[in-house]
Amino acid sequence: MKDVFLEFILISRHINEKFNVIPVLYGSLGLQVLTNIDLNPQDIDILVPQKYICEEWKSFKASIEELGYEFRDLDEHDFKKEGRKIAFSFEEDLEEFVNIDYNNLKIHQYNGVLYKLLNLEEYLKVYSKSLEDGYRREKNNSKDKEKIELIKDLLHTSNNY
Repeated sequence: MKDVFLEFILISRHINEKFNVIPVLYGSLGLQVLTNIDLNPQDIDILVPQKYICEEWKSFKASIEELGYEFRDLDEHDFKKEGRKIAFSFEEDLEEFVNIDYNNLKIHQYNGVLYKLLNLEEYLKVYSKSLEDGYRREKNNSKDKEKIELIKDLLHTSNNY
């Protein structure tokens, strides 16, 4: 778990410094960091402002390649290095997808690197909505359902997240 998170921190430091942006740690790794429960994340999902994936994509892409990542897929905005995949999407999608105000996400800090995380209620919204997506339902149905049950259990037992 620690090495995947440390790779995210390396990428985030780069994004903090080069673009003055605080990225959102998303997906399984974000949920794992939030809960401290090993979810065996297969990739690193990162949300950044839309302008870096649209208008400033060329510059943003080149900066990620500077970290040794090879660009792989324009639709998914993903890169790969040493078997590890990172994928970028828009933080603005949170508002459109599940009505989460990305401007109010909690900012965290690790060794001077700033990043944002969703809380448990927000993760519940995301994974519940994801089950409605045909592609994701086929690909990750049981994993998403397990995460939903985990989140519900955690919400039931504690409000510390």
